[in-house]
Formats: sequence, C-alpha cells, structure tokens
Amino acid sequence: MRSLLLELPGEPLWPIHPIFHTSPDGRDPTGVTALPVTVLLPAPSSWLSGHRGRGGTIMTNGSAIQVRGLRKVFPGGVEAVAGVDFDVWPGEVFSLLGPNGAGKSTTIGMLTGTVAPTGGSARLAGFDVATEPLAARRISSVLFQDPVVDRPLTGRRNLEIHARLWGVPVRQIAGRLEEIVEAFTLAELIDRPVGTYSGGERRRLEIARALVSEPAVLFLDEPTVGLDPRIRLELLDVIARLRDRSEMTILLTTHYLDEAERLSDRIAVMRAGRIVASGSSGDLIAALGDQLLELRVHGDPGASLASLARAGIAGRDAFAVGSTLIVPARDRGADEARAAVASTGAEVLSAVQRRTTLDDVYLWLTGDDLVDAA
Repeated sequence: MRSLLLELPGEPLWPIHPIFHTSPDGRDPTGVTALPVTVLLPAPSSWLSGHRGRGGTIMTNGSAIQVRGLRKVFPGGVEAVAGVDFDVWPGEVFSLLGPNGAGKSTTIGMLTGTVAPTGGSARLAGFDVATEPLAARRISSVLFQDPVVDRPLTGRRNLEIHARLWGVPVRQIAGRLEEIVEAFTLAELIDRPVGTYSGGERRRLEIARALVSEPAVLFLDEPTVGLDPRIRLELLDVIARLRDRSEMTILLTTHYLDEAERLSDRIAVMRAGRIVASGSSGDLIAALGDQLLELRVHGDPGASLASLARAGIAGRDAFAVGSTLIVPARDRGADEARAAVASTGAEVLSAVQRRTTLDDVYLWLTGDDLVDAA
C-alpha cells in the first residue's frame, strides 16, 4: 500500500498518526484503494529545549502520567468516565482493572488523544495531552485492542514504516529492528506477510511495533483480549520481560485479575467510570482484611448478612455472591457466624475461614450482583 506524505518545512520532522478514509475492508466507497495520509510537522519548541531522557523525555513534576478530574460524557448523556484522578510514576507498571464498560478504554483514549475529554486534564511527562498533543504523542506509544498492523505487508515492512513515521533516523532503523526482532523472537516471522500470522504472533508484532520509537510511556489496552489461554500466557511472558528489562512507564488496562496481579506495581480498580480503590495488590487485600469467612447458605443471603451485622460479625464490607457470603473475619470465628446465620432460619451448608485473595477484593469493589450487609 502506498502512503502520501505531506511534509512541511522544519527539522526535525514530527509524525502524526496516519489518517485513513476507508471502509472496513480497506477501500473507499468508490472502490479505489484509499491512501493513508501522514502529515509530518516540525517538532514543538518544548521538545527541542531539553525534554529528553530515556525514551525521549525527562519528567517535569515527578510523575510520568498525571490525571486530574478526567471526565468523558458521550452524546445522550452517557458518562463513561466520571472525574478520575491518579498518578503513574516513572518506570512503574500501573493497571486499570475493571469489568467491561468500567471506563478503562475511554480513559486510555483520552490519554492518547483519540478521545476528546469533557473535562479535567492529563499530562504525559509534563506535556498536557490537550494543549501539547504532539509532544505527548511523541514520547508515548499505544497498543489498542483492535489490530493496527497492515496484513498484506511483512512484519519487517510494518516495523520499518512505523519507525519512519515516528521519526526514527534512517541510519538507526536497521539496528533497532534487529534488537526488537531478537527481543520478541520474531526472526522466523519477520519476513512473512502479517496475514499469515497467528493471533498471538500478530499481537507480539504489534507490541514490537509500539516499541520501535522507544517511547517513555507505553499504553496497553486489553493486550490479551480475544487470545486463547496458551497464547495469552505467552504474551504475558513477553510483557513481563519488557517490564523487567526496561525503565519504561506502562499503563495497562485489563479485566483479568491474574494479569493485573502478575504485571503491576499498583492497581486502580474502576467501576462505572470511577476509581473505587487503588494501591498494590497487598494494599487492596489489606483494605478488605487478610482473613475471610466464607459461608455457603441455603436461604436469603440478604437476611443472613443482616443477621451477621446485628451480631457484630459483619460490617458494610461483607457481601454475597449468589448464595455464598464473604465476611472479613476480624477475629470472629466460623462457628459464631454459623450460629448467627442459623438464627434467621437459613441453613449453613459450609463455613470456612481462609486468606483473602485479589479475586475477593475485585468482587467486593466491582460485582454488580453483590448484596450489601446494610
């Protein structure tokens, strides 16, 4: 596929995301293959005046990503993101964890400039995403949920084109591609058309493509969505190696608990457009309590929780998932809980005390089918 480059005076040149006017099959309505138009603009003066470092930037206020009151309301009054605040520190892996529809991808869209915010602000390495979009894009890269590689082209050609568009000096491209091919074990794939790749191979190439420009900040939006379990685990290994071997700041969105727990330094749990808790996995578990009582009951779970609350065994952080009650232990044993539930006429089928997991915290914070104690 050919590209039309509109080049304006000024050095160094600045790449903007390609603009495509095509139908889903890559052709315009007239049946003529559309040309992606890439505009190259001069870099802003703030970039030339010293905002450099690993990945092309130095931090101006301590955080690599700073979000304040970020909000998005779509037409019809649908509030997808309801004023979130968070910071991500240099070199940190930070996960937005939540169910589908929680606002994770919309947040990524606002941070990468593909979704216009309704309110609030976001900065990448000190650059305001709204008022300095070119500078913010220059030091970041993103892997979206939907594939963005050109399937008819080889993997190598995809990487070369991306490197050129992102302003990588021509003399450095070959060496950089060699490093990436080795790091992502792409040697056997790189000269094949991408259309012949498996889903996992294509996803590996897409991550490699996102790293060609050596970004300071990398956004991974649901990177393993739609992959089979084996390929998903392989891709998690790739991301884990990337985390361990670089100083890059990574913001990851996922609804998979194991991904967030395995890869993240800190996790922010989103529900209905809001961040309801954040911290390390240990911090989140401690907020609910290290030990839980798990009681499976035959009867009304709401009435059982109310009985536990009256007995001083359960507080507002007790909840039910179906017919199973989850109650922070707080030095109260399973026998006391069993007796309190039995007083309502419900039958306790089983009662155990166990350690709290991140799964419990996730259900506590986001479960739509939970029944509160009060």
